[in-house]
Amino acid sequence: MLWTGRIISGLCIIFLLIDAIMKVVRATPSVEGTASLGFSDSLVRPLGVVVLIFTILYAVPRTAVFGALLLTAHLGGATAIFINKYHGQWSFLFPLTFCVLLWAGLFLQDSKLREIVPLRK
Repeated sequence: MLWTGRIISGLCIIFLLIDAIMKVVRATPSVEGTASLGFSDSLVRPLGVVVLIFTILYAVPRTAVFGALLLTAHLGGATAIFINKYHGQWSFLFPLTFCVLLWAGLFLQDSKLREIVPLRK
């Protein structure tokens, strides 16, 4: 279970780092994606910095749960935007699925988290 959790978390971290870096350097797909959601393109870099900080917190074992909570809040906002902007489409499933993967990776790695949230007794 430990290595499965590490692999899941590692893949999530890689994805989030790529996303954050693309936003910080203002890559065209990130700027266009943010603008398509109705946000100013001036918010791309600050969003990238926020995702980068949250991802670093998630990647450090001592602060991983706090990082996961912050990323869940961030992705919850993304879900709300997708639902409001694209009502009737399934694009909101990505942030939800990603949150599940973030927590699954931690859950499989951390026995204390499994004690707090037991799947069965």
